[in-house]
Amino acid sequence: MTARATLPYGSWPSPISAADVARARLRLSFPTVAGNDVWWQETRPEEGGRTTVIHLKGGHRTELLQAPWDARTRVHEYGGRSYLTVRGEGGGLSVVFANYEDQRLHRLDEGDPKPYPLTPEPAVPAGLRYADFVLSPDGTEIWCVCEGHIAAPQEAPQATSAGTSTGGDAGTSASTGAGTGTGTGESGTDGAGPEGGVDDKPATLGIRRAIVAVPLDGSAADNAGAIRELVTGADFYASPSPSPSGGHLAWVQWNHPRMPWDGTEVRVAAIENGTAVAPRTVKGGLTESALAPLWRDDQSLYVISDWPGWWNIYQVGLHGESPQAQYPAEEEFAGPLWQLGGMPYALLGDGRLAVLHGEGNLRLGVYDPETLELVDLEVPYEHWQTQLSTDGTTIVGIAGGPDLPTSVVRVDTTTGRVEGLRRELAELPDVAYLSRPRAEQLEGPFGRPVHAYIYPPTNPEAAAPEGELPPYVVFVHGGPTGRVSTVLDLERAFFTSRGIGVVDVNYGGSTGYGRAYRERLRRQWGIVDVEDAVAAAQALVDGGIADPSRLAIRGGSAGGWTTLAAITQTDVFKAATSYFGISDLQSFVKATHDFESRYLFGLIGPLPGFERAYEERSPLNNADRTACPVLLLQGLNDPVVPPDQSERFAVALAAKKTPYAYLTFEGESHGFRRADTVIRCLESELAFYGQTLGFKPRGLAPIDLTVG
Repeated sequence: MTARATLPYGSWPSPISAADVARARLRLSFPTVAGNDVWWQETRPEEGGRTTVIHLKGGHRTELLQAPWDARTRVHEYGGRSYLTVRGEGGGLSVVFANYEDQRLHRLDEGDPKPYPLTPEPAVPAGLRYADFVLSPDGTEIWCVCEGHIAAPQEAPQATSAGTSTGGDAGTSASTGAGTGTGTGESGTDGAGPEGGVDDKPATLGIRRAIVAVPLDGSAADNAGAIRELVTGADFYASPSPSPSGGHLAWVQWNHPRMPWDGTEVRVAAIENGTAVAPRTVKGGLTESALAPLWRDDQSLYVISDWPGWWNIYQVGLHGESPQAQYPAEEEFAGPLWQLGGMPYALLGDGRLAVLHGEGNLRLGVYDPETLELVDLEVPYEHWQTQLSTDGTTIVGIAGGPDLPTSVVRVDTTTGRVEGLRRELAELPDVAYLSRPRAEQLEGPFGRPVHAYIYPPTNPEAAAPEGELPPYVVFVHGGPTGRVSTVLDLERAFFTSRGIGVVDVNYGGSTGYGRAYRERLRRQWGIVDVEDAVAAAQALVDGGIADPSRLAIRGGSAGGWTTLAAITQTDVFKAATSYFGISDLQSFVKATHDFESRYLFGLIGPLPGFERAYEERSPLNNADRTACPVLLLQGLNDPVVPPDQSERFAVALAAKKTPYAYLTFEGESHGFRRADTVIRCLESELAFYGQTLGFKPRGLAPIDLTVG
């Protein structure tokens, strides 16, 4: 056995390069299974983040969409599942998808070389967007969520969505003005939503959404009147789901200022002559998040609701029956609805449910509604994304673990066979370089728990000099209504294999730990998240794990906000990296996209009324108290966190003569997709930590820091 070299933390040699991390940015999402066929979305960094649809049959993978076709919907800017497979009368396969460039629905038939459009060209570029596709009961239409962006005069006030009632009307007639961009119409990412890639076209003023019916025969491509509106009147929609016989339609809806984890309704309407009539709410409300309607039979459906404080499964009937809890538990059976088209559970052929559940990571199990038993399946994957599909006894999903990359996984519930069909990381580094996470429940202010995963420096070739404590970086996830899992992430390993520890914090406000934990951030954003990040860092110091003089913090988007807030409120951290972070709340509220335009009303407080809180908590207004050097990384085409959020903070740092570096990336949006961008960011970040935390990374030149 070769003796380890004695080297300072941060300078250890590592086989995990920034280019390896960039290659690992391949993203797999939204699988579908039918018999022996499996389909999924595949987003490729080496193609500028283009998303294609892959078909697996008989062990052979086929790419259905060739460049430049790009299956990415921009509904809510975070998008989601962007395709639907359809079998024709002759048994031929077609794939319907939302094309990124024009956001129109297109159809590609088996054997045809080129897709053809199903929806009209909008007057506002990419102004009609479609998502959450399902086949109509008669097989002639696609029913889906449609988001229309309406052009408005420059002096118009910021957009609000049409319709403010908690109800919503069903059964209106044909699409109003789809061809002119004034009617309904039609957001990429790390399976996950808020931190991944959001698309880069500027938002327009005036937005309206509906559930619509789009003919599969292409007749609406030149005739907007062929698109029928099924449900209108609410600000947001998700999960349209026809009943097995086609007699009813269920869906999820909600209105500003609530987010879908605050309060939603599951509604059901009868379908008469192809029109939705007599809608009514069967679960949910202003302070209850009800999600994922799934029909059990023609008279009842399953719904996931956080009414008891955790997202649990209920059975609800169509005739006023009381909702029946299926498996009451202090566990989550769903996650936040950042993207459309995913399902956290699915029906097996025998009536049992494939479910995801857990506190923190989500495990895969099978629930039997007859015996009320929930049995976890023996699989090596520790965390599953809320994107399940089933057919008969087969389950497919997206899953991973600490030493298993995110993968498309197929499970046979009869034989127990588990297959990894496609991995985001084709080749794994030696597991000896991968730090194993240690789940911790740390103590925050006032004794409140803080959930975190600790990743110590790990390298089989190097050890630190005796008595030296390592630098640690606090990773702060985005959202903020999200969470970080323990699934293998080469970005973490990039640092830990070089002798830099990582603590990934699921601060108060994160999902996965019940509604009460999630709501700790209500009107406390910039306070609780900062306190919990600081508590995690302090716990490492108190435990003799980390060097108190070499603590850093980094985060993206909402995590970037917490990063900037932490270094303008405390002096715990000696370096900070913000990826497209928010620095000024009031300008952010005015400039961000519609889906999140009232998000801060819950996180900070409604406007007007809470202007002082917005002003006092904004890092930009406290930039003169910045405690350490800062690295700012910003995409110039970001519609969620506009570039001026980073730019103005850089100007403030210059005025304060605080060392900083500000790197911008043309063509990048909210979540970097391009391999060259990822490489430059990570190498710059490592060099930045070397300069500020006192070590010399191998093979990297120092980064230029501006002072004044």
